[in-house]
Parts: sequence; C-alpha cells; structure tokens
Amino acid sequence: MANEPIIEAQGLTKHFTVKKKTVEAVTDLTFQVARGELVAFLGPNGAGKSTSLRMLTTLIPPTSGTARVVGFDILKQPADVRARIGYVGQLTSGSFSQRARDELLSQGAFYGMSKAASRARADELIESLDLAGFATRSVQQLSGGQKRRLDVALGLMHAPPLIFLDEPSTGLDPQSRANLWQHILDLREKYGTTVFLTTHYLEEADRYAERVMVMDKGRVIADDTAPALKANLAGDLLTFGFAGETDAAAAVAVIQRLTDREVRVEGATVTLTAPEGDALLPSAVRALDSADIQVARATGVPPTLDDVFLALTGRTLREAGEGEPSDEETDETTDAAAEASVMEGAQR
Repeated sequence: MANEPIIEAQGLTKHFTVKKKTVEAVTDLTFQVARGELVAFLGPNGAGKSTSLRMLTTLIPPTSGTARVVGFDILKQPADVRARIGYVGQLTSGSFSQRARDELLSQGAFYGMSKAASRARADELIESLDLAGFATRSVQQLSGGQKRRLDVALGLMHAPPLIFLDEPSTGLDPQSRANLWQHILDLREKYGTTVFLTTHYLEEADRYAERVMVMDKGRVIADDTAPALKANLAGDLLTFGFAGETDAAAAVAVIQRLTDREVRVEGATVTLTAPEGDALLPSAVRALDSADIQVARATGVPPTLDDVFLALTGRTLREAGEGEPSDEETDETTDAAAEASVMEGAQR
C-alpha cells in the first residue's frame, strides 16, 4: 500500500431529494491524493464539498461511483476505512456532559489505545491545541472556539495516516488557528500524515496547501497548486497611472501589443490582469517610454486565491442555499439516520 494513492475516487455522485425534487449535490467526482499530501478542497457554500467528504469518510453512501480510502473500498469495507482515518466535521462531536480530557481518553479507548498511550496522547494534544485551561470542564461549558479545538483533538487522537478536516479553523481566533496549523504541519513532518481539508479561509489554503481543488455546483473545476492557479486563472493586477486621460488612452494601444489580455482604461488609469506580470510591468514601462508616453506610476499586485474564485465562479463565496442541501432539507431520512450512526463510529 505504500506506493498506492491514499484516496482514489472514481465517478462519485450524490443526489438528494429535497421537497420531492432531485438535487445533484456532487457529480462525477474523480481524483487521487498521494500519501503525505496536504490538499485544500475549496468552493462556494453549497458547492458539494461537505457532501464529498461525507462520502469519502463513509458517512453517507454515494448514489453512484466508488472510492478507495487508505486502501479500502468505502462501500464494501467502511469499518476498515473508519479505523484508519480521522474526521473532523462541522458539528461538535463531544458528549456534552463529559469533561474534555475524559472525551479524549474515551476516544483513545474506542480506538484500542492503551490507557498509558491514551493519557500521553491526550496530554500532547491538550498542550499543542491549548486546551489545558478547560480540560476539566464539561463539553457543554465550553465556548464555540473551545469546542472546535476539542473536535480537532478528537480527530487526531489515534494519529491516523489520513485526516479529513471540514472547516477546522472556523470560530477560532488567530492565535488558536496558528496553533492548530502548527500541529497539523508537525503531524505531517513526524508521521507523514495526509491532510484533506475544506476551508473558507483562503489564505490558509494559499499558505499551507501543496494542492488546491476547487469545486462549484457539484463538480471539480480546477485542480493544481496555488501558485499555478493564481498565475493561470487570475494573474497579477498591473496598474499604470498617467498625467491625463489622453496619455492613458494612447497607452492602451502600446500595452495591448505586449499581451493578449484585456487592457482597461478608466480616466487617467490603465489596468490589466496578466500572468507573469512582474516581467510584463517593466517591459510595458519601457515600451511606453519609447512611445513618449510618460508613466506617472506603475504597480503590480500578486493575485490571491480570492482572485481565483472570481475568475472561476464570477463571484466570491456565496451564501448557502444553492447546491448541496442541509440534513434538515433532505427527504432521504435513511441517509440522515445512516450518517448519525456512522458519525459515532468515525469519532469513536
């Protein structure tokens, strides 16, 4: 299994019935993830990300298609999959009446860890995720951010080779987010843990992920490294300022000869978005100088993953309501019941 992909999805599709109508939440999801990769799975609300994770973690069955996770078939060997993965969903998973540290110890016991190993691992997670101040409190006494950190600790308790994180840093303050990410990076360095996560903090994906997959309307529409996506789908924003509108209008023709990208003019300012803008910027300034058009200012701003979203979807992250439905909206009560049952198995 060492040389096999840790995730192999082939044609995963999930349809829900919502108010007697079929909603195509995920369509033909096909991809592979190598062992040790850190993959960010991005997309607007309702794009199908959480549904995809639930299928891959055996929480809900696909309508069609299949996948192998950590070498096991998600339909034929769900227990083997769950024993070898960590999953941190969007909902709090701790038992409200139990103390936080006891939750971790129980988690270790359910995964077959010895008492000594469970205590050592719990103490390690409590320290690294800054849980010490409330480790003896009951889960119901914790704030939203504290519960979120406990959820992450529960998912990491058995040090799985693959962990799925569904918006793990939501509700965390900047310091807690930084501590969480440091622990994730330490896991990868020490154990080669594969991380597959969704997040709405695009700067996290930009900074930490080796690979970014973008989903919209139930389909993967981009899959590459963050630098490649930014260069090919967004590009650097170049801005040229001139003394007056006449010079700006004349500059458009000069700059347009250097690139096939659209050159825009507004008043005395000319802008364009282009890949490798750091090379185009000085070339454009030299060309304008040769044409006796004086440039008052010139700037280049590197793209962000937000720019990639705009390029791919034509909008920033949208509100929920399109695409995948919430559990309350589906008429497939059997799916909801199965998810509740399997969630307990995945977390225990």
